[in-house]
Amino acid sequence: MMQLYLFLGVVTGAILALTGAGGGILAVPLLIFGAGMSIAQAGPIGLLAVGMAAALGAGLGLRAHIVRYRAALLIAAAGMLLSPIGLWLAHRVDNRMLTVAFALVLAFVAYRTFRQAGRQGAAAGARAAPPPCVRNAGTGRFVWTAPCARVLAMAGAVAGLLSGMLGVGGGFVMVPALRSYTDLPMDAVVATSLAVIAMVSATGVVSSAVAGNLDVVAALPFCIGGLAGMLAGRLVATRLAGAHLQRGFALVAAMVAVGLLWRTVAGWH
Repeated sequence: MMQLYLFLGVVTGAILALTGAGGGILAVPLLIFGAGMSIAQAGPIGLLAVGMAAALGAGLGLRAHIVRYRAALLIAAAGMLLSPIGLWLAHRVDNRMLTVAFALVLAFVAYRTFRQAGRQGAAAGARAAPPPCVRNAGTGRFVWTAPCARVLAMAGAVAGLLSGMLGVGGGFVMVPALRSYTDLPMDAVVATSLAVIAMVSATGVVSSAVAGNLDVVAALPFCIGGLAGMLAGRLVATRLAGAHLQRGFALVAAMVAVGLLWRTVAGWH
């Protein structure tokens, strides 16, 4: 069983490194299908592994000076406020309904990711209007305005709520939000998203551990695998085309969503 958790962690960390978004939302289904856990059981383990892997990726991004840490702190602060509420809801909602909600969120992420990949080449650099958050040409830092702070805080709040409720890191919210609302290049988007995931995940993990809902025996090998997968994924990420990665992730996410729905509906009969 230890080897299984280790392998599932490697897969999670690698996906997180390659996409900045997908590892968190696939960690829970991997534990559900691979280890037979419920969402309430898998969520805290997935959060811990994704948070540790994201912290490693964010640290590498900070060293490369591509993390917008002020934006990350603002987004994470909003997420940390909502994460305990999501965790509270997770243990008061029927597991089947929670699984259906997770599958629907996953299906939406798959659709949006696939659509973005199709537009990536044609629409690169073509914005109808400047985004709310733009950088100063001289310093490279954001010019902070009320609209910029508002959209980033709202994205963080949504990511935090889903993080606590479904055991996901929130990168599938953060990456599209940073791409839509800022003028950051993709490497900075991924690195900043990883910083947010690391901070928001920490809140959910601490809350779960205090409540006694974290399976340490399963979490330890899963987390070791996640860190190894993050390092391996970073080595090959620059050699792979972003659009191909997005399409591949979208297809896998769609299949997992269908599998979750099928399993849940079959369990009702």
